[in-house]
Amino acid sequence: MGWLVLFSALAGAATRVMAASGTVWATPHEQYSSSVGVLGCKVNTDRIAYWPSSVDCTNICISLSYEGRTVHLLRIDQSQGAHDISYDAWNYLYSGYPATDKPTAGGATAMEYADLDPSACADLIYTDGSKLPLSASNSMNFLASCLNQKDSWVGQNHILFNILDPICSWGYDESCQLDWPTANQATCPHPLGTPGVLTNTPVYNIRYPTGQKVLANAPQDGAATPPVVNAAAPNAAHRVAAERSAIAPLAAAPAELLIQ
Repeated sequence: MGWLVLFSALAGAATRVMAASGTVWATPHEQYSSSVGVLGCKVNTDRIAYWPSSVDCTNICISLSYEGRTVHLLRIDQSQGAHDISYDAWNYLYSGYPATDKPTAGGATAMEYADLDPSACADLIYTDGSKLPLSASNSMNFLASCLNQKDSWVGQNHILFNILDPICSWGYDESCQLDWPTANQATCPHPLGTPGVLTNTPVYNIRYPTGQKVLANAPQDGAATPPVVNAAAPNAAHRVAAERSAIAPLAAAPAELLIQ
């Protein structure tokens, strides 16, 4: 009986770590976003996957291949149904060139994907130790769900910043501490969620199909509105029952500006 229990446990563990693979119809996506609050100023926004399923706490790194070319992508946003990827990544896979060099127009293209260990995407994350950079103000629902999953990669490899939005327009570029599970809200050098205007953390998009590099957001004349702050994790997180759901949609960003 003991051997049967052990075998069942091992089989379950093997199922959890088994990498998925297959074919998807990949489409180009030009505007960076993250439904779980990953900060675009601290990741490679040209290597992002926007896929239909909710963002996972461990399987956040995938490879995508086409005609002998392969890229690694961070899967940190949820689409409405398409298998979108950053335009630059799609353009490279489709044509062999960066979108800023030789932009290409096209639609859904069959490409081969495979889940990878998160370490394979370490070079796409620009933080010490390649820890996933999350918004201390607006990532707590997602983070709580990961902290409540034993041994999840995000639960063990994250860093919180006092930045309100994924395109890094509001807040302070400073790290925060979370005394989980004693506290369900982070503490930062400046008050958490303060909507200071950030000017030294630009996030760029590459326009489809022109290949023009543009600022994702540039507040003008005080007209921009900071996103709604949702700084505390839900109480359900302390009952180890937090839902694995994306954060509430952030407020719309202002118009993009061309880089001169």
